[in-house]
Amino acid sequence: MSPSLRSLSLVALLPAALLCVSLLAPACSKSDSKPAEAAKPLNAEKPKPADIPAPDDVAAPPADATKTASGLAYKILTPGTGADHPAAEDRVEVDYTGWTTDGKMFDSSVTRGHTAKFKLTQVIPGWTEGVQLMTTGEKVRFWIPSELAYNNKPGKPAGMLVFDVDLKSIQAAPKPIPAPDDVAAAPKDAKKTKSGLAYKVLTAGTGKVHPKATDTVEVDYTGWTLDGKMFDSSVVRGKPASFALNQVIPGWTEGVQLMVEGEKTRFWIPAAQAYGETPARPGAPSGNLTFDVELHAIKAP
Repeated sequence: MSPSLRSLSLVALLPAALLCVSLLAPACSKSDSKPAEAAKPLNAEKPKPADIPAPDDVAAPPADATKTASGLAYKILTPGTGADHPAAEDRVEVDYTGWTTDGKMFDSSVTRGHTAKFKLTQVIPGWTEGVQLMTTGEKVRFWIPSELAYNNKPGKPAGMLVFDVDLKSIQAAPKPIPAPDDVAAAPKDAKKTKSGLAYKVLTAGTGKVHPKATDTVEVDYTGWTLDGKMFDSSVVRGKPASFALNQVIPGWTEGVQLMVEGEKTRFWIPAAQAYGETPARPGAPSGNLTFDVELHAIKAP
């Protein structure tokens, strides 16, 4: 189920390392009269890699660094080999190391020995902006002001942060599905319920049973805001969504119960039946929303 229909979550930039615990196995030699020495732990935990030293200019961007309107400063350390820049919706693979301005390293994919992969909309704003300036093969040093980093949140590295980032690859996001011509408002031939939900059947269904609010359904769907911007789509992801109808926005709970299997319907959902004009959930779309929904299957609870 997509985050835009249920709970939305934030993805942290800096993953925690996993620790491995091993058991000690005592050794005993029958042929040796000397006391047996304890064997080394099986799968012994490797020593923690040494921190990567901070660069000389960690405390502040040098005079030859470029600065953006947001306050982000950067300097190219190694030119890239690619020609394309990632977009905010793209996924990237990077190696990186981060320091506070006093030179303390607080995270590094380099010392962990594996690259990091993430969507650029799922990280701190300074990364979202900065990595979009890069090309594949490029290594860049960023000086990210606090307000574009963690803004002094408890438990996070505070103040301005400095990162060396090496962009390994770009995975382009799927192209959005164009909005229908009537995305902004329901046409005259659409039906309307007492709640204000409007709908129009696009493809007649093959089933005869309507799901209940307590049923689980499998659907494909695409959602747009009234200005025609697609904000979510199981079609683009290439995987239908399954969920209980009483666990989604009210417009879906009501609307999908009007459908039968095989049916494709367009819904115009008022803000009060969606996430509201000012959504409480971070990242949720605001205002009236339009969805195309195709009901594949109804599953009893």
